[in-house]
Amino acid sequence: MIKRTLERKLKQLINVFSIVSVTGPRQSGKTTLIKSVFPNLPYVSLENPDDRQFAQNDPRGFLDNYPSGAVFDDIQRTPDLFSYLQGIVDENKSIKYILSGAQNFLLSERISQSLAGRVGIVKLMPFSMSELNDANLLSTDFKEVAYKGFYPIIFDHKIPPEDFYPNYVQTYVERDVRQLTQVGDLNVFSTFLKLCAGRVGQLLNMSELANDSGISVNTVKSWLTILESSYIVFRLYPHHKNFNKRLIKMPKLYFYDTGLLNYLLGIRLPSQIQIHFAKGAIFENLIVGEFIKKRFHQGKEPNLYFWRDHKGKEIDLIVEDGSSLIPIEIKSGSTKKGEYFKGMDYWNSLSENNPKKSYVIYGGKENQIRSNGKLLSWKSIIDYDF
Repeated sequence: MIKRTLERKLKQLINVFSIVSVTGPRQSGKTTLIKSVFPNLPYVSLENPDDRQFAQNDPRGFLDNYPSGAVFDDIQRTPDLFSYLQGIVDENKSIKYILSGAQNFLLSERISQSLAGRVGIVKLMPFSMSELNDANLLSTDFKEVAYKGFYPIIFDHKIPPEDFYPNYVQTYVERDVRQLTQVGDLNVFSTFLKLCAGRVGQLLNMSELANDSGISVNTVKSWLTILESSYIVFRLYPHHKNFNKRLIKMPKLYFYDTGLLNYLLGIRLPSQIQIHFAKGAIFENLIVGEFIKKRFHQGKEPNLYFWRDHKGKEIDLIVEDGSSLIPIEIKSGSTKKGEYFKGMDYWNSLSENNPKKSYVIYGGKENQIRSNGKLLSWKSIIDYDF
């Protein structure tokens, strides 16, 4: 079993809270991690029709079977349990429950209604580059890393990405989409998902996306919420510190997993990334996604933004570190080029940022310290704590 970074935070939270919630995309390894960290707690999957029916029809009797606590997976399927859990942990804080689910919207809604202040919340994403590197499973070619993606089952069962992702999309559409909303035509939704992939790393213009998808803007908003709540996509928002009076306010769209992104883009071999129109966006998604996973697996919310003004001047990633901002540019090229720092120089002049705290992450293999910042190999970012 590949050691997960989130394990440390899980052990810490269960000493503070009676209930810990673990969310994340389907197949991200939640069940494996929870069983490993809490081997003495009974595991119950509420996907199982018999257990679900018992919990729905007789929630008090169901919970009486677990007097010392339990792991309840897919608990959003049995919403009445949340109110009963509240009463139990209020009376006896020594009882421990682990709640797991893949639908963040439903799980968060139930927690906020019944368990606010009583539960520690963490998110488990697919493997990070750091986790794969520690297990000696990280390729030296970013195109292979991006193509394969990070879902544990690909590594544990050696399933080829071209076999895994079509089934993952079908399962996701069948389960999560139909549970969360009424989608009249799943083919239209699948087309919408692919159009989102084609816009990765770009400003999210919902009107254009609606026109290209043949749906309304309100439907776009609804479907994006579904994709976000199921941990398929996320939005990166612009930083609003006003170094320039006219800043872009639209967010950018990214996928949590680059393997899924490549599948939706029609890429079927790692070598195709090199000549694909979206090569730069795929690499950018790889790096931004790694920053997101690192924060989540530390039990923290993302502190990440981008910066862009109305003239198109842009910084791909801004890390907010307390009162300071760390600018990061992301370039897919493998050759060390001074022009990579052009946007950085402009932003540093506006913000009066120290160039020593400026970084360019590129597709090459060597690190280099320059007078206007640090050039970092994509693989070396696992050694940096930004």
